[in-house]
Formats: sequence, C-alpha cells, structure tokens
Amino acid sequence: MTEGNFVDYVKIYVSSGKGGKGSSHLHREKFIEKGGPDGGDGGRGGHVILKGNKSLWTLFHLKFARHIKAGHGGDGGSSRSTGHDGEDKLIEVPLGTVVRDKETDEILFEITEHGEERILVKGGKGGLGNWHFRSSTNQTPRYAQPGMPPEEMDVILELKVLADVGLVGFPNAGKSTLLSVLTSAKPKIADYPFTTLKPNLGIVAYREFKSFIMADIPGIIEGAAEGKGLGHYFLRHIERNSTLLFLVPADADDIKKEYEILIDELRRYNPEMLDKDRLLVISKCDMLDDELKTELKLQLDKEFKGLPFMFISSVAQQGLSELKDKLWEMLNINSEEPENSHGL
Repeated sequence: MTEGNFVDYVKIYVSSGKGGKGSSHLHREKFIEKGGPDGGDGGRGGHVILKGNKSLWTLFHLKFARHIKAGHGGDGGSSRSTGHDGEDKLIEVPLGTVVRDKETDEILFEITEHGEERILVKGGKGGLGNWHFRSSTNQTPRYAQPGMPPEEMDVILELKVLADVGLVGFPNAGKSTLLSVLTSAKPKIADYPFTTLKPNLGIVAYREFKSFIMADIPGIIEGAAEGKGLGHYFLRHIERNSTLLFLVPADADDIKKEYEILIDELRRYNPEMLDKDRLLVISKCDMLDDELKTELKLQLDKEFKGLPFMFISSVAQQGLSELKDKLWEMLNINSEEPENSHGL
C-alpha cells in the first residue's frame, strides 16, 4: 500500500431510511359492502451499519463517500400487507476504527473484532395500518400512522492501528529502516526528518511459523501531545500497541534525554500508555567499536535501571535475531498460549 492510500481519518454524513406509512385501506369485495379496515403496516427504514473487516487496513475506500444513506421503507398495502423494509447500508471498516459524533466529539463506539456489527443510525419505524385502530365504537377507522422519520448524523471515523509492537522515536531515528529489514513492509526511507507521514505496518516472521505485527509510527517531536508536528495524528496509533519499542540512534547527543522526552510526550497525551511494556533499542550501533559499545553499555546500565535495552544495526544486520527473541518474549510472557501470534 502506498503512503497516499493510507487514510486514517474521514468525516461522513450518514442517514437511515424513513419508515413507510401505514395504509388506511378499507376492504372492498363483490357482495361485501362493508368489509372493514385491512390496511397494512409500513416497512422499517434501512439502518446504516458498521462492520469490522480484518482484511482492511485503511479508510481509503470512504475518502470520497461523503454521504451514505440507507433505503426508505415501503408503504403498507391492502389485505394487511406490510411494506418492504428499506435496504440497510453496510459500511466495512478496518479493526481499530473509532466512531465519534462530529457535533459533540463524543466517542460512540469502537470496532475491534472481525465481523462485529454496530448500528450507527437506526431506520425509522414503519407506521401502523388502520387495521390496528378498529374498535367496537369505530369499526371503519380511516386513518393510519405515518412512518417515523430517519436518523441522520455527521460522524468522524478514526483508525487506531492494531499492532503488537509500536516503534516510538524522534524523526530520522531509523524506525522505517528497522521495519523494512524485519518485515516485508516497504516504507519510504530517506535521510531527512519526517520521511514517514503515515503509520506503516509489517508482519515480523518468527520461528515455527509464528509472527507478530509491528507498526512504524511517524516520529515524535517535543510538543506532540499538544498537537505540534504530526501531533495526535500519530499518537493515537500507539494506544493499541501492547509493547512499545523506543528507538534512539547511537549518535544521539544524549540518549537518556531523548528517551525522557519521548516518555514525557506519551505521559501528557495519555498516562495509561506508560503502563505498557517498554524496550529501549539503540540503533545505528555499527558506528560504534567494541570499546565504545562497552562504555555505552555501562552508562546505560547506570541510567536505565530496570529498563531492558539492546544494541542493533538495521543496515549491518546486527542484533536483529536477538531483538525478535526479546520482543516475542515480552509479548507472550504471561500467556501459555500466545494470543498475539498471527499465522502467516
């Protein structure tokens, strides 16, 4: 999928169908002068329904679908025949889609499972025919109910990427390069900040046909929690990841300071994100000789007590097998039957 085809935010107007009106028909037949009421009920208006589809990774198919309307219910007929129900409008969305009311900014629901269906707006109820209103004092009612009006709403659909591991780091930290060597994903890579403008997903193949999903999130800058840079447009994608991989290049001026800025941005955006498992990975370590690496390791042991860290080089293919082993261990440490695995 090209970067331009990745759409994770759309605004759409949805409208259900109106209910059909009930019939006020009176039965007429040869030799029967006063057959009485036999008007049928109106049909229900169509719903607008959202359905989760694990095969979708983007909201691109809704980018140009600004207005989505369901069918109207049919009117009731004679002989107590009910009008047809309006056609439901089914909208398939990727897993991790959050539905928000545009007017109130309230989150209505989230789609997280394949095949999960949620009614966004309900179709109007059909009106009752005059047959329902007959009584001993009014045996030929000539009125029936109109159908209920449709529901309409402006909604925002946001996609939060569903991945096991989220790559977190400053622009140009080497996240896209790491994703490209660990997975079959082909993100855009260049030696300047903000190469990645959209999240990239890749499946990391592990031993015995096991695998897990890794997401390369656009780089963080200071103030991202307040919306600076790419702001909330990338931070929301990290919320779903169970493990966060903090990538800091070996040539950074101050590794601890960079890590603390990243942590602070996540804390200001959503403190619950700090409850996730974390792994610090020092990239571009092919620039370090053994003496420098030993010295840096001693420094990191002292500064990051309790936080696991590793050295890798995506270009030189160093430490990648150990990295996959560590990530798999972190993803499945508490489960006898790994839930995070995805069959290839």
